Amino acid sequence: MSPFLYNEYSRYLKNLFGCRVQKISLDAGLTCPNRDGTKGEGGCLYCNARGAGTGVFARVPEIRDQIRRGKDFLRKRYGAQKFIAYFQSFSNTYAPLPALERLYREALEDQAVVGLAVGTRPDCVGPEVLDLLCSYQRSHLVWVEFGLQSFHPETLRRINRGHSVEDFIFAVTETRRRELNVCAHVILGLPGEGLAEVLETARRLSALDLQGLKIHSLYINRGSPLEAWYREGRFQPLTREQYADWVCQFLALIPGHWIIQRLTGDPHPRELAAPAWTLEKGQTLALIRETLEKSGLYQGSKFRESGKG
Repeated sequence: MSPFLYNEYSRYLKNLFGCRVQKISLDAGLTCPNRDGTKGEGGCLYCNARGAGTGVFARVPEIRDQIRRGKDFLRKRYGAQKFIAYFQSFSNTYAPLPALERLYREALEDQAVVGLAVGTRPDCVGPEVLDLLCSYQRSHLVWVEFGLQSFHPETLRRINRGHSVEDFIFAVTETRRRELNVCAHVILGLPGEGLAEVLETARRLSALDLQGLKIHSLYINRGSPLEAWYREGRFQPLTREQYADWVCQFLALIPGHWIIQRLTGDPHPRELAAPAWTLEKGQTLALIRETLEKSGLYQGSKFRESGKG
């Protein structure tokens, strides 16, 4: 039996820095090529008008002010001593290079900020942006987070994702060429996908040079195209029990050294249409752990390197 069920992000950060480290979620007021007409219209199937944005930028436009507020909150709530500046909302490499450089520099000027995490799409990174991110590695921990969601091209088309699997593989290759840490995002329960498709995504991902993973539950936002599908009976979300089982089987197929940064989603309570259980994050995480323990599975327990099993 593995000494851990999965390789938790919080443990990884504490081992690196010797104290409690928390991410500060930042909203730089950026957008996405799948929303502004460059790649498509309306965004992904599961996005509503707010999309991946938090709305924080409209209230607190300065990144340094978002950092200050985030530090105060996380220190009081978790006793955090150091912080990761996490550009979370929308595609945070989708802007002119000078604008990105200003945003990143502003986030890292605080001495308590020890790392930078940048969430983006695999079709929104060029060599100049990657070189810029690479330059911060001399003084900070740097992670690049790519939203893939699924390894199946037909699923990406169905959810109107606007990028290809090949875009993702190329982005990972170029990012790793600069020795930047890569975290992939996947969603379980996408329309048209069953357990077989989900586990194939796990197998395909496990062959790539990744350092981290976020697994999201698919929830239905009010006002999204997916909500219309749900109301029309064209889509049924997973139950909590199904989701926990799928997560456990997914974890078993991936390398044991990957850092698991997330195991479920965080819907906005006022925007959630269904399923209600996605609001109960603690209960979902507890069920995942319980399911792992009962099944005898753990991260990497069924992983086989390509060509070795």
